Amino acid sequence: MGRLSRTRAVFYLILTSVLWSLGGLLIKLVDWNPIAIAAGRSAISALLILAYVKKPKFTWCKDQLLAALFYFGTVTLFVTANKLTTAANAILLQYGAPIYVAIFAPMILKEKTRAVDWLAISFALFGMVLFFFDELKIENVVGILVAIASGVSFALYIIFMRKQKDASPIESTLLGNILTALVGFVFIFNQSFELRNILGIVLLGTVQLGFSYILYSIAIKYVEALEAILIPIIEPILNPIWVFLAYGERPGKWALLGGTIVLLSVTLRYSLPLLMRNFRTAR
Repeated sequence: MGRLSRTRAVFYLILTSVLWSLGGLLIKLVDWNPIAIAAGRSAISALLILAYVKKPKFTWCKDQLLAALFYFGTVTLFVTANKLTTAANAILLQYGAPIYVAIFAPMILKEKTRAVDWLAISFALFGMVLFFFDELKIENVVGILVAIASGVSFALYIIFMRKQKDASPIESTLLGNILTALVGFVFIFNQSFELRNILGIVLLGTVQLGFSYILYSIAIKYVEALEAILIPIIEPILNPIWVFLAYGERPGKWALLGGTIVLLSVTLRYSLPLLMRNFRTAR
């Protein structure tokens, strides 16, 4: 039963990364201030999660509040980083999160980071550098520092979600969405409410954020913290694929090579041990 739950959790993480990756495409639909987009989609996401949970268990314990605070930090810092530096810098530096999880998880969660994990992280990050090679620019140090802070916040959100594996971690995401919506709500009033914008915000709040974090909150109870960030690292690779299919923005040769390395790194990290275990069992 444990193995079945873990296999399902890995599938949920893959599905989560697919839903997260729709963000770039859907955000193109919405002609709003980035803070207003963050607030609007979080408000809708909070309503969806509340409908799913029905009776949320707010314990107000340290782990629940810290996970909520780091969720808020992740989404707001990432939006801010996108305003201060290039989108490529922002996403690449945020997905430095596996390194921070690998460092913090043994200290906070007592989950060991193995040599094979460091190898997978190294190859995946190398692939991401290649993927965004044509777009990377060393500009605006403040924006780069904010993007790094977003990655640290993302890592700590995952760790404190994982600390609630024997409880109900989804309430932390609900609280984080409520906080994000409240902080940015004032920015919504002077935005355009034409149909395209409303449709984009609804899809961002339900499909890209709401359903994805429901799946993520379920999955994180059955996988280690490092797996919970390393598997979704395929999100920034999928993001431009949807944009290409919708708008014809073709990725370059470095992007194709980098994306292939990322996908192979994650796939081999989690498929090879399973294949080796089945091979030993067959023998």
